[in-house]
Amino acid sequence: MQIVVCVKYVPDAQSDRTFNESDSTTDRVGVDGLLSELDEYAVEEALKLAESGDGEVTVLTIGPDAAVEAVKKALQMGADKGVHVNDAAIHGSDAVATSLVLAEAIRKIGAPDLVLTGMASTDGTMGVVPAMLAERLGLPQVTFASEVTVEGPAVRIRREGDAASETIEAALPALVSVTDRINEPRYPSFKGIMAAKKKPVQTWSVSDLGIDASQVGLDAAWTTVEAVTKRPPRQQGQIVADEGDGGTKLAEFLAARKFI
Repeated sequence: MQIVVCVKYVPDAQSDRTFNESDSTTDRVGVDGLLSELDEYAVEEALKLAESGDGEVTVLTIGPDAAVEAVKKALQMGADKGVHVNDAAIHGSDAVATSLVLAEAIRKIGAPDLVLTGMASTDGTMGVVPAMLAERLGLPQVTFASEVTVEGPAVRIRREGDAASETIEAALPALVSVTDRINEPRYPSFKGIMAAKKKPVQTWSVSDLGIDASQVGLDAAWTTVEAVTKRPPRQQGQIVADEGDGGTKLAEFLAARKFI
């Protein structure tokens, strides 16, 4: 079974995330980055499926030079090979353009039996790319999976909702997005880290994918950020001395702000 996992290199949530002053896009170069945490669950699930049978896992990412680190992390976890779409023309692309690049890259990779993604990225948190990608590839989408089973020519997932648990099945090939409830991603072992150095990683441009540069990038985006304002510094809270009436003062404070 051939599996393609789409992953994203995102700014580290623990770092000082900023926007580029020139065009108000997310700064992905001047900040520490890493493989999106939510995508680690998709990589782990792909590895489990491949290990349960005769499978091969290809990891696909889009981004600047540093984005290859997301691919390397997945290879260290156990993926077989990687693809990095790296082109300056992609800078500022929205979800629509991102899904286009991913779709054409997957077509160039081949015809996978399964495309896996995380439920969303930890920087944009939109969660719309899996559906857009499935539409472009003409694949059935089974999203927000907390459990995935492949049996013969079909994939079955369990989706946990607020009021019910659903079981959904689709014929392969298909696209599946997974949640953070599905598994516990493995840590790369020393053996895995060393083995990853010998695994192939291809780098493609948008022209390699047959995409016109005018279809991607900030100029082609359906939405743009008009202005960015830094969050104001956190101010010191009000200290209430409890002299027997602390509860009353707390209630008055909350009531004044219409919290109660």
